[in-house]
Amino acid sequence: MSHTSTNERYPDPSIHILDPSFLAYRVFSASVEQLYHGTRWGEGPVYFADGRYLLWSDIPNDRILRWDEATGQVGVFRQSSNMANGNTRDRQGRLLTCEHVGRRVTRTEYDGSLTVLADHFEGKRLNSPNDLVVKSDDSIWFTDPPFGIQSNYEGRFAPQELPANVYRIDGKTGVLSIVAEGIQGPNGLCFSPDESRLYVVESRSQPHRRIRAFDVVDGQRLTHDRVFIDAGPGGTPDGMRCDVDGNLWAGWGMGSDELDGVMIFNPEGHAIGRIALPERCANVCFGGPMRNRLFMACGHALYSLYVNTQGVKGG
Repeated sequence: MSHTSTNERYPDPSIHILDPSFLAYRVFSASVEQLYHGTRWGEGPVYFADGRYLLWSDIPNDRILRWDEATGQVGVFRQSSNMANGNTRDRQGRLLTCEHVGRRVTRTEYDGSLTVLADHFEGKRLNSPNDLVVKSDDSIWFTDPPFGIQSNYEGRFAPQELPANVYRIDGKTGVLSIVAEGIQGPNGLCFSPDESRLYVVESRSQPHRRIRAFDVVDGQRLTHDRVFIDAGPGGTPDGMRCDVDGNLWAGWGMGSDELDGVMIFNPEGHAIGRIALPERCANVCFGGPMRNRLFMACGHALYSLYVNTQGVKGG
């Protein structure tokens, strides 16, 4: 399908400058584009520069979709996807996927076969892996809230066997370990550019959702847990990625014109910009040959926007 801009004017009025520093990241003549419409709940975008395509999950429809950058065409990459949610690539370029129905993290090999990387911890089944990120040492970090076992719409009803933890899969041994406990509804996560900090969305915290920050010690452990961002009344951070300057680009919203879209925070946690979208944004990634195109997976549609920065490699 053809790309359609949500606004015809430059600069796009849906790009809100909340702090003068955000002007440096706006491309004056770039508009938000709708690339596809027709998902029930879009999630987990990941860009493949070598093939110039983007994959993202449509959880209730039990499929992973593929958008082709050269033609704009969208097709089905995988169905059934085991109600896949988050996706990313490892440092060897392979697709990594969080599955709700499978209750596992899988790797798609070069020949298309699936390798299960994690589905149990200490003999108990994982809940429903949600989102994941790969560190430069090949370790895989993922969140495991129970969202996919609480209904049959985005997973399958099942008893919860483990607390909602954040896990690390060792890149050399494949050993699974807990790196963070006690987070209420751990959701999206990403590393700072130098991997010294890990951000985790706490999507069931009260009274407001929060983004927590941890210091990464020896590349393997987390310390200094703190609230990095209090999302405030109605604030709903979900999936997120960092740019090379350490700014956090977070999917946001829950059905209101004032909140739906993407919020951008600087490394100090101050909101500097907002991209208003006609619906809630669940997750984002950077793509394009220069990693300067922000892709935004929303409930029913996929959007993109060229920005004057680049996403962190590996994110």
